[in-house]
Amino acid sequence: MISAVPQTSLRFETAHVCEAMTTGLISCSPDTPLRAVAGLMTRHRVHAVYVFDYGYEDDETTQLWGLVSDLDVVAAARKVDERTAGDSAVAPLATVNSDDDLEWAAQLMAEKGVSHLAVLDPRTRRPVGVLSTLDVARIVCGS
Repeated sequence: MISAVPQTSLRFETAHVCEAMTTGLISCSPDTPLRAVAGLMTRHRVHAVYVFDYGYEDDETTQLWGLVSDLDVVAAARKVDERTAGDSAVAPLATVNSDDDLEWAAQLMAEKGVSHLAVLDPRTRRPVGVLSTLDVARIVCGS
């Protein structure tokens, strides 16, 4: 038997990305072996890991480069030891701002055929979290 899920007062039609997203960042560099990325997902119980380009010089800024999802790991499972995060990451990365309407973000996911969007702070343009299809489903069902 499935137990009842607590209800939320958020409505999909009026919610914003910041109300549904998962905050925090789990990240790696493009040269991280894909098996290690899968390990990060497992240890942190997440479905996606950000890929940052840390640059080669001390004065270079760190740039958000892509996102590796659990589906990317599954797609490369037979060649996991031959691939890196950079080989497997979705790039260019689909992004939304934390203050965007959730309904628009869900539409973007459907149009782009992605299950995760990088969420950026609208002021700093730095990543602040991830919006997944599961996050959207949680708001849709009212839990």
